[in-house]
Amino acid sequence: MADGAAGAEIATLGKEYADLRPVVETVTAYKNLIAQIADAQAMLKDPEMRELAEAELPELKAQLAASEHEVQLALLPKDSADGRPALLEIRPGTGGDEASLFAGDLLRMYQRYAEGQGWKFEILEESQTELGGIKEVVARVAGEGVFAKLKYESGVHRVQRVPETESGGRIHTSAATVAVLPEAEDVDVQINPGDLRIDTMRASGSGGQHVNTTDSAVRILHIPTGMIVVSAEKSQHRNREIAMQVLKTRLFDLERQRIDGERSADRKNQVGSGDRSERIRTYNFPQGRMTDHRINLTLYSLGQIMQGDLEEVISALQSDAQATLLAEMGA
Repeated sequence: MADGAAGAEIATLGKEYADLRPVVETVTAYKNLIAQIADAQAMLKDPEMRELAEAELPELKAQLAASEHEVQLALLPKDSADGRPALLEIRPGTGGDEASLFAGDLLRMYQRYAEGQGWKFEILEESQTELGGIKEVVARVAGEGVFAKLKYESGVHRVQRVPETESGGRIHTSAATVAVLPEAEDVDVQINPGDLRIDTMRASGSGGQHVNTTDSAVRILHIPTGMIVVSAEKSQHRNREIAMQVLKTRLFDLERQRIDGERSADRKNQVGSGDRSERIRTYNFPQGRMTDHRINLTLYSLGQIMQGDLEEVISALQSDAQATLLAEMGA
């Protein structure tokens, strides 16, 4: 960087520097502690300094144990996608209208969490039910460390509560599926234009002035995989951009899943493996409780969690994933 690199090279080097800097700072702090302990041990031989050294050594050794753990964490293999923006996809599962309403609740929960993190939250595609629930939503979340935190949200989220549509007061169980995909970059996925079928069609709105009367919606079929992406914003040009970005991201995620599947069989048991068929969490409204089944974490603060206070949950998931990696490395 100091030699005057330019353009894409300076951006790549800047990212590498940013990634390495905290590692270097952690290792430097560890080395400084070792040096301080060596100095204190040398002071034990000096009658005038012995009492001071004996007072300092226990605290320094306690700091060293914590510093060793920080070095181990800093040297853990990093997911290269952790720093990327993410596509957040939410769809209702079993439960009919209640599942769609719960999908909408999850969307608002993530919006509030993103706002608290200082992230940008942009809805790319949203389809609503007549009751205000969600048929499907795709959002782009950008900011520092987005995928590193949100990747633990992929899976089936189950809700237990009395639906607004239930007059008898009975508790129903329904579910919604969340998928978090790291956004693909151009170098990640090469798409042959001949593998695509792109159609334009009339976008459907919610009625009245919201109906889009132009043929602006774009549907892209990726023939080799059968994957279909639709974007129905008002601008056809913007729709094409959105649909292509979503397609690239889904294809990139497909390749990541294939590579992960070829790794150790233990990986599927690891937190954050991205298995979207797995029931990961239950939101029990009558008891005000949220349980994450992967790490047996139960919190009786469901109201705050639904308002976007997810940090305690995500931090616990990150810590568990780090502990699993440390155990695999024999640390």
